[in-house]
Amino acid sequence: MAQSNLDQLSINTIRTLAMDAVQQANSGHPGTPMAMAPVAYTLWNRLLRFDPVDPIWPNRDRFVLSAGHASMLLYSLLHLAGVKAVNPKYETLGQLSVTLDDIKRFRQIDSKCPGHPEYRWTSGVETTTGPLGQGYATSVGMAIASRWMSTYFNRPGFNMFDYNVYALGGDGCMMEGVSNEAASLAAHLKLSNLCWIYDNNHITIEGNTALAFSDDIATRFLGHGWNVQRVSDANDTDIVERAFRTFASTTDRPTLIIVDSHIAYGAPNKQDTSAAHGEPLGAEEIKLTKRNYGWPEDAQFLVPDEVRQHFADGIGKRGADARAAWMAKFEEYKKSFPTHADHLLKMQRRENPEGWEKDVPVFPTDAKGIASRDSSQKVLNAIAKNHPWLIGGSADLAPSTKTRLTFEGAGDFEASNYAGRNFHFGVREHAMSSILNGLSLSKLRPYGSQFLIFSDYARGAIRLSAIMEIPVIYIFTHDSIGVGEDGPTHQPIEQMCNLRSIPGMILLRPCDANEVSAAWKFIINTQHEPISLILTRQALPTLDRTKYAAASGLVRGAYILADADDAKPEVILIGTGSEVSLCIDAYEALKKDGVKARVVSMPSWELFEHQPQAYRESVLPPAITNRISVEQASTFGWARYVGTKGHSIGMMTFGASAPLKELQKRFGFTVEHVVAEAKKMAAK
Repeated sequence: MAQSNLDQLSINTIRTLAMDAVQQANSGHPGTPMAMAPVAYTLWNRLLRFDPVDPIWPNRDRFVLSAGHASMLLYSLLHLAGVKAVNPKYETLGQLSVTLDDIKRFRQIDSKCPGHPEYRWTSGVETTTGPLGQGYATSVGMAIASRWMSTYFNRPGFNMFDYNVYALGGDGCMMEGVSNEAASLAAHLKLSNLCWIYDNNHITIEGNTALAFSDDIATRFLGHGWNVQRVSDANDTDIVERAFRTFASTTDRPTLIIVDSHIAYGAPNKQDTSAAHGEPLGAEEIKLTKRNYGWPEDAQFLVPDEVRQHFADGIGKRGADARAAWMAKFEEYKKSFPTHADHLLKMQRRENPEGWEKDVPVFPTDAKGIASRDSSQKVLNAIAKNHPWLIGGSADLAPSTKTRLTFEGAGDFEASNYAGRNFHFGVREHAMSSILNGLSLSKLRPYGSQFLIFSDYARGAIRLSAIMEIPVIYIFTHDSIGVGEDGPTHQPIEQMCNLRSIPGMILLRPCDANEVSAAWKFIINTQHEPISLILTRQALPTLDRTKYAAASGLVRGAYILADADDAKPEVILIGTGSEVSLCIDAYEALKKDGVKARVVSMPSWELFEHQPQAYRESVLPPAITNRISVEQASTFGWARYVGTKGHSIGMMTFGASAPLKELQKRFGFTVEHVVAEAKKMAAK
């Protein structure tokens, strides 16, 4: 298709909107939107299968802007394509997702055009992209989801899922390690529905990339096993289109399109790295640039009517036709495959299948007990066999984290078997977490497991789960100095503090097998909160729930597990996870010695804070200031619950390499120490 005057007018509309918005905000990045406008325009108006009227249509192609600082490129496209807003109930509202007023208020409070694209805030934004490389890595999860859903839902004559995923990034995205992790796995899985576009403009904030970056990206990706194409001129829309068509015909590997771009402004061949990364062009430079485009140099936020119509005739018509055909096919699908149709609808609404909880085990009292990673494996398998889109895996640790699905038909997700439900992410903690985000954004229920200590490697993606309010399940095992001989490098101390500090994250550290069951029941019913499930390697006694309170108290974050006979304790012992049974043993010893104690199991600070004040005060009465928290981790934050007169038994240093019992004695996690501290308080 030869480039027409209307093509160029559309491209220049994208460019001038970006220039004007950044200038008015006096903040932002105009360079990449200007340079990549021809590439993005070609993809959107000639190829992308996306219906602007229904931007959450399940089988739409996904476009991810990994170079999130170039957000005005995406906002311009959303506006020109006429993408409609969708509310939290998944209802299309009829109004534009991005209005011209939103663009005029770029980077201002309450505008739908924040500095970086934000999922759930602006309809048409497929994922939040701020940290570079995250968009690329998340797009791998979306491509995996397309492949998995195609094997689960597609039937002869009913091709319900076959969407492609496009992600556009730049030099910064390529430098970040997470993109390399994700690219390696994408090639291994032969995700031919994945296309990355690399804006090869040799510019970062400090200047030319030659300062710090000399990788041969083409060779790197060929080594991974990608199909690599090169477009020598970003402005040649016909060559750009041909590259996308080649991607569409490639069936055995993902595609990287390297686009050589040059950010030119008012004067021919002028290049300004500051405008590429973080500064407006300035009024005079904008006038010169518009003059070069043949644009009215004094016009601001100009959108010619014929450009809107051109997008309506392109992506608008193509997307509407594709969606209408899919919806018609879905009506037939519901008649032929009612169970799968029901699952498809439930999945899209983040609802659960009927009967998912029917086999969740209840564990008998057992003084010897079972590690919570082992009880979790039993519960996870009991749920997953009745919850088809609960899928996940591990960063090469499934034998240790006990997250493998073992029931018949679970299988491994591989290039030769996209139906598998066990994922092997390799030693790629960061990319795994980003991929989980992509799976969740595609409405699957993903979980990923690793040792708690390695949450440090994954935290960038974990934080985005919380920002986006998506229900990713993070399973962290080896949760304390209980890993013993592995030593300080593998013994998490501050990691729970870090996870608890993330707004919107819910951390659950169950104390025994039945709290694990209660935790999983809670997890599966969440729709908008990421979960950190913290589990032990060592065995935990399964408490006698006829003697102590029911494990269902977990859903309230903290509950009275054992109490003084008159419910008027002299001291309150608060424990989480493996330390709750220690508190119970101390409670029984104190009871024999005539000291009235209460044990509070507190698996989740966050859930406890969500409870009414009256309930919280019934568990931790303000008048009772003798309180001791016991947790094999940093004491940071526990002052909230023990108060200024209380005491925290925890870790003030890193751990040590030794058998568990020696470590417990060294660091004070013994019945004798807890009892001594409690008696000291009671005596006051």
